Amino acid sequence: MEGKETLLNNREQYYFENCAGCKVELHKAAQTGFPVKELFTVWVIALGAALSLSLFFKFFFFIIRDFHIAKREEDIGSYAGYVGSAFMLGRALTSVFWGTVADKYGRKPVIILGNFVVVVFNTLFGLSINFWMAVITRFLLGSLNGVLGPIQAYAGEIFREEYQALGMSTITTAWGIGLIIGPALGGFLAQPAEKYPTVFSKDSIFGRFPYFLPCLCISLFSLVVSIGSFWLPETLHNHDSEMPPQDSYNALEAESDTKEGSESTSKENLFKNWPLMSSIIIYCIIALHAMAYSEIFSLWAVSPRKFGGLSYSTADVGEVLSISGFGLLVFQLTLYPWIAKYIGPILIARVAGVLSILLLTSYPYIAMLSGISLSVVMNFASMMKNALCISIITGMSILQNKAVDQRQRGAANGIAMTGMSFFKALGPAGGGALFSWAQKRLGASILPGDQVVFFVLNVIMAIGVLLTFKPFLVEKQNT
Repeated sequence: MEGKETLLNNREQYYFENCAGCKVELHKAAQTGFPVKELFTVWVIALGAALSLSLFFKFFFFIIRDFHIAKREEDIGSYAGYVGSAFMLGRALTSVFWGTVADKYGRKPVIILGNFVVVVFNTLFGLSINFWMAVITRFLLGSLNGVLGPIQAYAGEIFREEYQALGMSTITTAWGIGLIIGPALGGFLAQPAEKYPTVFSKDSIFGRFPYFLPCLCISLFSLVVSIGSFWLPETLHNHDSEMPPQDSYNALEAESDTKEGSESTSKENLFKNWPLMSSIIIYCIIALHAMAYSEIFSLWAVSPRKFGGLSYSTADVGEVLSISGFGLLVFQLTLYPWIAKYIGPILIARVAGVLSILLLTSYPYIAMLSGISLSVVMNFASMMKNALCISIITGMSILQNKAVDQRQRGAANGIAMTGMSFFKALGPAGGGALFSWAQKRLGASILPGDQVVFFVLNVIMAIGVLLTFKPFLVEKQNT
């Protein structure tokens, strides 16, 4: 058979010599040992996407205050929510488009373009001179950066089967760490002329634009990732009607050897794929919870004690989030793949959801501590909370990629990103508004102050946990 390689591992396997995806399959078939290079590549790309989203979380209270758009201090959270939601709204409107582009032209071009978009619009966000410029740059950053869906599809294709759970865990780990390190970086580097006057002058660009330095650092990181992405191997196969039969090789998704079969596969309605859609719905609910928690935690931590907060400085919050990021990295790269192998992603999601509810219930009481006891307990609680939430998201990502074949994986992840982005767009706006409302009812007899905030978060998580049971959640069985 011209243009094809055969006979690997005592099985007849067909590879098209001019197909980039087939070259990846050949590499996987011959690969031995731990896929360190692939894991690092996927981790760095996903981290860059997460950092561009979360960098704003730590200093949004101060940047909105400096815009002088909020009439009262209690209203700052609401305006901050609008800026945070602009990113997610933009991504929600374009994720399916970018997923479809990735299915047609490849994962690599979308990844490269998305990182260059971060370089441009994240830098412009740091130079924002008013509220509306901040909203517009965040919206364009979200709508033109289509990295996250294709990189999830890419992670399902670049690893051998035994490492696919670890690959997806790497994506969610990088995302979770980005949601932690981003705010931490923003906390350490925002307002540098005030924090580090011996290094940064008030007359310099960093003094005139106090939130430009953290944005510039993320933009430079994304620039390096963009350049490095040119050397990524493409995983998308470029042959349709000539696809090999189902048992040709175990790593490539089964498709018909005929043109009719290929056409019918490409026209499958993803919205009728219930294993896919059920996992996406849960994924969206948990994403809403995670996004609202990320915004609320930063607002709660820096708010004064009189409002039930911790009176933390930006550096204090940055320290908590940095420790959480390190703990999350260790958990996801070591414990999660091992646990998932034995009990599966669905049971992990259920247990993690229940533990998360119990943990969040304790947050208002943690605020009553002080000194070293507060520091120790808060660091441990934050690390556990982020690890539990990311474990659920990892499990749903694994189920989504198993529910479709490669020719629809980009579009499927695009649908997931669209739904997740709509829900995450509600997270900052809803979380900010909820937090502002809670601070105005400190004397309420039922769930006073911040207690109502954490109660609402727990209700969202409880809904997500309930939906992991049959008949709602259906896992596609491999045939």
